[in-house]
Amino acid sequence: MWHQNQTAGIILASGSSTRFGRPKQLLKLKGRYLLEYVLNAALESQLNHVVLVLGHEYQRILHTLGTRTTHERLQVVINHRYLEGQSRSLQAGLLKIRQTFPAAMFLLGDQPLLNSNTIDHMLDRFRYSGKDICVPVYKGNRGNPSIFKQVLYDQLMAIEGDIGARNIIRANPERVLDIEIDDPLCFFDIDSQKDLENLRLLLD
Repeated sequence: MWHQNQTAGIILASGSSTRFGRPKQLLKLKGRYLLEYVLNAALESQLNHVVLVLGHEYQRILHTLGTRTTHERLQVVINHRYLEGQSRSLQAGLLKIRQTFPAAMFLLGDQPLLNSNTIDHMLDRFRYSGKDICVPVYKGNRGNPSIFKQVLYDQLMAIEGDIGARNIIRANPERVLDIEIDDPLCFFDIDSQKDLENLRLLLD
């Protein structure tokens, strides 16, 4: 069934956190796991369906999330090729929705300060824009999450490595809707212990 004007969210959370040294998905912040923040934002938003892509330590993560994974709008996908880079995670999620949803939003599992209001703002603006790609911008810098229409799914399925969809965005400037975001914290992601310490200060 084709869901006209509906958007699926795909949370990319299958990486092995090699730079960080331990699974970021299971970091505890203010009584919640890092991945829970993004998962909650997606499920509280107007996204019509949410795909959570796991890979590294997926059994531990599923056990930790418990009943959260049974949400009626949530589908969990295991990407066993996560070592091949973020592109494999993106494609594992896209395969599940490409026939049924005309747009997909890709969210990163390590952006805990992204909220449902920002997601909904992007969805509302994008829906009637006539553009094929949507990215948030803060002071001239593009960030995540990003939205792609179905016309670009084949290109997304062809990317390789750990670059995500950046090259597709760069190659199609006239098809991109940039949405200025007031809150720089939405872009905050965790790649190092220092990032984690800074985040804990922000959450206090």
